[in-house]
Amino acid sequence: MNIIISNSSGKPIYQQIVAQIKQLIMTDVLKEGDALPSMRTLAKELRISVITTKRAYEELEKEGFIETITGKGSFVAGKDKELIREERYRQIEALLEKACETARMNGMTLEELLDIMTLLYKEE
Repeated sequence: MNIIISNSSGKPIYQQIVAQIKQLIMTDVLKEGDALPSMRTLAKELRISVITTKRAYEELEKEGFIETITGKGSFVAGKDKELIREERYRQIEALLEKACETARMNGMTLEELLDIMTLLYKEE
């Protein structure tokens, strides 16, 4: 599993880990039942605290992306199609929110923004 941590990112390290593991699960790089590295192993590989990896795994488990079995480890959970769809919608909403904010800051009208989005969406 290739996770890249950016110290210059505004996101906390545990959130970077969560986002990257979610992406690996949603794109089927990690499949249902696949084992994740132990918290200690991941912490060692990333040169971060075990507490940080523990927080990331807890967040992933809380959101239903992984299951942890005491004594065995953490595994990719069975995919709930609705959960995956909701996560994708959240990602799209976050990107669109940034686009809207930038458009407003630059005096662009909603119609102009919609025209650009329509053109981009219809591109092949």
